[in-house]
Amino acid sequence: MAGSSPARTPLVGVLALQGDVREHLVALAAADAVARPVRRPEELAEVDALVIPGGESTTMSKLAELFGMAGPLRERIAAGMPVYGTCAGLIMLADKILDPRSGQETFGGIDMIVRRNAFGRQNESFEASVEVTGVGPVDGVFIRAPWVESVGAEVEVLAEHDGHIVAVRQGRALATSFHPELTGDHRMHGLFVEMVRSGR
Repeated sequence: MAGSSPARTPLVGVLALQGDVREHLVALAAADAVARPVRRPEELAEVDALVIPGGESTTMSKLAELFGMAGPLRERIAAGMPVYGTCAGLIMLADKILDPRSGQETFGGIDMIVRRNAFGRQNESFEASVEVTGVGPVDGVFIRAPWVESVGAEVEVLAEHDGHIVAVRQGRALATSFHPELTGDHRMHGLFVEMVRSGR
């Protein structure tokens, strides 16, 4: 199992079951990480950290089970592997979903309760400036985006939009309701890569 070291460029995987995989790979490379797609447990074992992209969280849950990834992912996240989830990835990192589909499971890792599709359906997608603690204003792309209903005591709220929590961090786990990989602004990925490098 890989372990990150500040002395070398971190190897960051992108869970490649569905979603904006290529865009995340580009953003991570721009943030000075070595990035590669991850589909199988043996590939997961080789990376220092993982990005869980957007997509459809119910489908992602089913595909993770199908590819034998769900158990290994839960284990590595619980063991402290740095992980960053965007949109559906935020849902997959939640300890609890308010409105799960039948049989939907998450990977866990952040003590939060989330609501799926909270900002509306596909045709209600929008962009908005979001002030992220430690990063500054970013252009948030919200596509069928969830929001965080509540967080536990160990969770740091990094950003809100319209009174709702849209970015959080707990230890080495980071999550956003929006899609920074679609904007060309790589500062959120830079924040995550720095989390991997620093070991905290």
